[in-house]
Amino acid sequence: MKIAFVGIGLMGQPMTQNLIDAGFDLALWNRTADKLAAFADHATRCQSVAEAAASAEVLITMLENGEVVDEVLFQSQAFKQLPAGSLVIDMSSIPPKTARKHALLCEAQGLRYLDAPVSGGTVGAKQANLSIMVGGEATVFEGAQAVFSALGNATYIGPAGSGQLAKLANQAIVGITIGAVSEALLLAAEGGANPVAVREALLGGFANSRILELHGQRMLDSNFTPGATSRVQLKDLRTILNEANEHNLTLPLSQRTYESYLGMIANGHEGLDHSGLLVELEHLNNTRLIK
Repeated sequence: MKIAFVGIGLMGQPMTQNLIDAGFDLALWNRTADKLAAFADHATRCQSVAEAAASAEVLITMLENGEVVDEVLFQSQAFKQLPAGSLVIDMSSIPPKTARKHALLCEAQGLRYLDAPVSGGTVGAKQANLSIMVGGEATVFEGAQAVFSALGNATYIGPAGSGQLAKLANQAIVGITIGAVSEALLLAAEGGANPVAVREALLGGFANSRILELHGQRMLDSNFTPGATSRVQLKDLRTILNEANEHNLTLPLSQRTYESYLGMIANGHEGLDHSGLLVELEHLNNTRLIK
């Protein structure tokens, strides 16, 4: 199977490697061409998305946001270079309404479409253990299992846009929980408790979570090398609030978490991992978790 992969970033690079390891024939494109160098001996490097699409049976996008996906694949008309019947799998995190629009554009062109955003960060991408949330036609989803199984575990959510709704639910939980873990550890530390011991104790109780396990350790280590950046977390929280507004929903926890990330990025920390929300909390309180 010939796959065009568009977007070789923090997530796209290990995902590309996993597809190569699974035996797929890949054509690659990235805005920053030097990121393709690592795959020079194992995949075709393309000068444009249209070139990558021209002979692809499947085209996968892993781009930063809906505007970029729209520009790179649809406004450019590159999707029209795909052979009839080809499958577009958008694994970017984009607004559900944008995914639905792209599905209609693909249908009109005689193409199939799945929105399939992921959770698991760079660790999950490297381990081929991503949680993949898929929207589109169920029969198309079933036909894409060989691709998904090389990248992680895919769950069919519902019609086009549903994968993106599941990703928004994921990002609401992730962002809010990062804030909760940050506040909890700082509260314990300021009161005189050992935050290392507090985290260890909480891991054995009802407050246990992957956020506490992985990002709690990052906070203790002050290791905010990005697996998923705060900039992207802010983008997802903004999309959550926009989607909520369309349905006349008030989501106060998501709103407050969005404001916290907004403050963090205003203070110059957009490139930190999203677990670096602790840094904004430390700044707000003029203290440090680990002194």
